Amino acid sequence: MTEAYSSLPMVLSAVIYLLAMTAHAIEWASARKPATDREQVLVGAGGPEVAAPAENEYRVSLFGRIGVALTVVGAGSHIAGVVLRGLAAGRWPWGNMYEFITSSLAFAVVFYLVLVWRRGWSWLGLPVTLLLSVGQGLAVTVFYVAIAPLVPALHSVWFIIHIVAAAIAGAAFNVGAIAAILYLIRDRAERKGAVGGYLARLPKAAALDDFSFRVHRFAFPLWTFTILAGAVWADYAWGRFWGWDPKETWSLVTWVVYAAYLHARVTAGWKGTRAAWLAVLGVVTFWFNFIGVNLLTVGLHSYAGI
Repeated sequence: MTEAYSSLPMVLSAVIYLLAMTAHAIEWASARKPATDREQVLVGAGGPEVAAPAENEYRVSLFGRIGVALTVVGAGSHIAGVVLRGLAAGRWPWGNMYEFITSSLAFAVVFYLVLVWRRGWSWLGLPVTLLLSVGQGLAVTVFYVAIAPLVPALHSVWFIIHIVAAAIAGAAFNVGAIAAILYLIRDRAERKGAVGGYLARLPKAAALDDFSFRVHRFAFPLWTFTILAGAVWADYAWGRFWGWDPKETWSLVTWVVYAAYLHARVTAGWKGTRAAWLAVLGVVTFWFNFIGVNLLTVGLHSYAGI
C-alpha cells in the first residue's frame, strides 16, 4: 500500500468539503433573499405569483440537501484516506499532527452526520463544512508529512487509548463551540427582534444554548480521561506521570476552561452569552494545544514533523 493511495482521498475530501460549504452558503444566502416589491404585492393580492416564496423555499431546501449529500461523499473519502494512511504506515495513523488533525476531523464529520440522520440538524451544515474544509485543507497543504516510523515513546497501547479519547472529545468540543457561536448570533438577533433569513430556521437561542451545554457535558469526562490516560502513558514512556511539558500544560489549561464552563453553568447559573464565550475560549485552547504548541514550542510531545 503506497502513501499516494492515502493522500489522494484526503485531498479529494478537502475539495468536496469546500463544495459542500459552498452549497450551504448558497442555502443560507437563498434564505436571506427578500421577495421583490412585485412579488410582495402579488402575494398579498393572492395573484399567480403567490408561489414565488415556495420556489425560494425549494431552492433553500435543494441546496441544503446538496450540501449534506456532498458532506456524506466527502466523509467517505476522508475516512478512506485515514484508513489507507494507517495501512500504508502499518500502524495506527496518529503519529504526527497531520494524522491527528485528519483523524479528529473524521470523528467530527461522523458526529455531525449522526446528528443530521437522527435529529435532522442540517442547520449545522455551513459552520461544520467550514471547519472541515479549512481544517482538511490546511492538513493536506501545510501540515502534511511523509509516513515515518513512530518514535519509541508512542509504542504503547495507552497511546492509542489516549489519542482516540482526545479525538472524540475534540470532535464534541468543536460541535459544541459551533452551537455556542450560533447561539450568540441567534440571541443577538432575538434581542433586536430581527430574526429573519436563515436564522429563523435555527433552533431558538435557548435551545442552542442547551444543546451546546449537553455536548460539552458529554465531552468533558472524555477529556478528563484523555489527560489521565496520557499520564499513564507518560509514566510508561518517560517514567513520570506529569512533567509540565508544554502539551501537558495546555491540556490542563483546556481542562480548566471547560471545568469552569461546566461549573459556572451548574452552580452559578451561567447560561447564555457568558457561557457561550467560555465555550469558544475552550475550543481555542484546544486547537492551540494541538497546533500552536507543536509549531511554537519544543517538548516531548512535539511530533508535528514539519
